[in-house]
This record gives sequence, structure tokens and C-alpha cells, in this order.
Amino acid sequence: MARHSFRTVLWEHSPGEPGSWHFVTVPAEAAADIVLEAGPRRGFGSVRVEARIGSTAWHTSLFPESVGTMVLPVKRAVRLAEGLEAGASCEVTVRVVRG
Repeated sequence: MARHSFRTVLWEHSPGEPGSWHFVTVPAEAAADIVLEAGPRRGFGSVRVEARIGSTAWHTSLFPESVGTMVLPVKRAVRLAEGLEAGASCEVTVRVVRG
């Protein structure tokens, strides 16, 4: 499976709320390539991926956000390991996982 890398900004879904989810938006071009590679999608239109930011890798899913883009949830453990807060720019690599 191909690796898709892009630079994007971490954002918080509900700023100020405890346990608020954090995401990065996958650029439209990368999202289109990932959707084509993934084939049929799972529940909610999701695509299973292995994601990496810095030296931290984890398994998760990408979810459709709006027409042509997807979002990647970034777990608290990843944010802490990589020293990331909302508004930080980061290099992200994702690889589609089958099965």
C-alpha cells in the first residue's frame, strides 16, 4: 500500500471542553487518492489506516468531513508524545490498511 504524506494543522473539535477530540484535515488531493486506494469504505464512510506523526504511529480510521476531504483523529497519547497542541503544524503520513 502507498504511503500518503502531507503537512497540516492540528485542530480541536470543541475547544475548552474536557476530552475534546483533536483532528487534522487530510488535503483533498491526498483524500481522493486514499479513497481510490481503499476501495469500499466501512461504517460512516471510514477508511482504516496506519497513521504516523513524528516517531509515533497508531492504527485508526479516516472519516469524511466535507466534500473531498477527510479528517484523522489524533489521540491524546500521540499529541503528548509529539508535543502537539491545537494550532500546531505537523507532518502526517498515512497508509491504508486492508482487512
